[in-house]
Amino acid sequence: MSRRQAGAARQRVLAVALELFARHGVSGTSLQMIADEIGVTKAAVYHQFRTKDDIVQAVIAPALDRFFHIIETAERQQGRSERAEATLAGLVDLVVDNRHLTAIMQSDPTILHFLRSSSTMRDLEQRIDFLLIGPEPDDELLISALMVSGSLMTAATDPRTADFDDDRLRRNLLGAARRMLRLGKPA
Repeated sequence: MSRRQAGAARQRVLAVALELFARHGVSGTSLQMIADEIGVTKAAVYHQFRTKDDIVQAVIAPALDRFFHIIETAERQQGRSERAEATLAGLVDLVVDNRHLTAIMQSDPTILHFLRSSSTMRDLEQRIDFLLIGPEPDDELLISALMVSGSLMTAATDPRTADFDDDRLRRNLLGAARRMLRLGKPA
């Protein structure tokens, strides 16, 4: 099998795994189910990934990589408003572009445990907080940031916004979050 074919096979496993995780949860999805859905043997799935945990990590890795990029880009900005705007716009784009994954990431106990137990994720959350609200926010701004961070994913995956196209969802998420974080419209 060529590298290109191996890469395509790996991506197919990840796409099917994501679909099955959405339907059955991570715990309710077996490697055999993934193999059956693709039409290959379980050994073929094992050839791409040693464990289901490896698949879970590979499914969320692109979003985490993009999360790092958002933070690094925002940290290069000058001033709280510019850092906050770059962070917020990046997070909204990430959530909107990955609605399916976002729904799984916020509700699946296995993924939640993985994310919450990660020291890297705790560090990222602290960096996001600093970018959005600075080093010493007042109580209301801190609560607003907590509400924004939790609500972006919830609003993007709520059935009531399922018919929103990406631009409409993005515009409304940004507007609501900017108001909550006391940010004006970007220049």
